[in-house]
Amino acid sequence: MALILIRGENNSKLLNAIADIERHGNLNLTSKPKVVDAAFADSLVEGILNSKLKTTSNVAAAFFVKEDTTLSIIQVKKIHPPAHVVVVSHEYGAYSKLEYVLNNAQDFQGYHSHKAVNDGMIDYKVNKKERHIKNDKLNSYK
Repeated sequence: MALILIRGENNSKLLNAIADIERHGNLNLTSKPKVVDAAFADSLVEGILNSKLKTTSNVAAAFFVKEDTTLSIIQVKKIHPPAHVVVVSHEYGAYSKLEYVLNNAQDFQGYHSHKAVNDGMIDYKVNKKERHIKNDKLNSYK
């Protein structure tokens, strides 16, 4: 599981970045995004990058994804979200700090997953009864 921190100018850019990560990055969120203090997020990112940030953020959110850290970094590099996305590895000291903050944080308002919540496709042709077809290749989760 990887921990992703997103910093941005406003809530709509953060919501778009989360949607891009989920849709175009093909990453599966295991937790709802949580609100993180923007100043705290900026200080964590400065510690990870070992340099000063050019711009500060107004809002920040963080969440866990099912994929491992390496795959998450590769997938995030492929997309161009409208906010600053940082995949925080467990090797950094910031990981435990951010994990502690997320346990007490409130949910980020406005986020709704676009992925299916069902078990798979429905086959309507068999005896006129609904029958769920279990397909692990579908991009869905519970």
